[in-house]
Amino acid sequence: MKQAGIIVFSLIMLTGCSNFGKIMKSNDVDYKYKKATEYFDKKKYNLAQQLFENIFPFLKGRKEFEDAFYKFAYCYYYQSDYFNAENLFRQFSEVFPKSTRVVEMDYMRAYTYYKQSPKVELEQTNTIKAITMLQQFINQHPESAQAKEADGLIAKCREKLERKEQMVAELYYHMGQYRAAAVSFTSVLNNYPESAKADDYKMMVIKSYYQYANLSVLERKEERYEQVVNECNDFSDKYPESKLLKEAERYLQLSKNNINNLKNEQTKKTTGS
Repeated sequence: MKQAGIIVFSLIMLTGCSNFGKIMKSNDVDYKYKKATEYFDKKKYNLAQQLFENIFPFLKGRKEFEDAFYKFAYCYYYQSDYFNAENLFRQFSEVFPKSTRVVEMDYMRAYTYYKQSPKVELEQTNTIKAITMLQQFINQHPESAQAKEADGLIAKCREKLERKEQMVAELYYHMGQYRAAAVSFTSVLNNYPESAKADDYKMMVIKSYYQYANLSVLERKEERYEQVVNECNDFSDKYPESKLLKEAERYLQLSKNNINNLKNEQTKKTTGS
């Protein structure tokens, strides 16, 4: 029975391929356009794409050309070929600037970049490009139905970029490169000051500079603990309600104690006692 099912399926596939071949060989443009639309509606995007492309030279100047171009672009999109889909969405707006579909095409062009945004661990050029294109769409069509959605996608892209920067800073910290970690966490904080994790980033700046001071040569320890003190005071000013405030106060006291100990040691050396 299983083998019979495979045979039936194979015959259906062969028949389908044979029918498509006959359609492609036809000289009837209207017939091909009708079949391409049918394939599109049935989500057979690869077949629809081939037919639309085949009849394009004969549709230019006809009312069907816009609809064919529109569906042709979506054929690529639905097959996850976002690179070519973006190019076709752009071309649609250029070829049919007065079409009622221009706003949709402009949005879809930006959306293809969002779809190409990679996992957070990877290089984020397309994510940055998506933000640029989505913001451009909002600027061009602020009253459109898609403007709010575009704004939400920008927020998601920024969250991804924030997470990417956070991961880099955390990597520096776990590798023991504490100064680089402090600089990186400060950069994350400056780039995303409204982040819900802002106080966490600031605490990591404090921890990083504290570890950096601990590992410094004796001559540089005092000034570097002073930097921790400054960061702790800044934390208290900016995040007085933070759950991490007590931890910041602990690092403040530790740093002050270390500074006093260093000064006492220096005084003993100077007086010879």
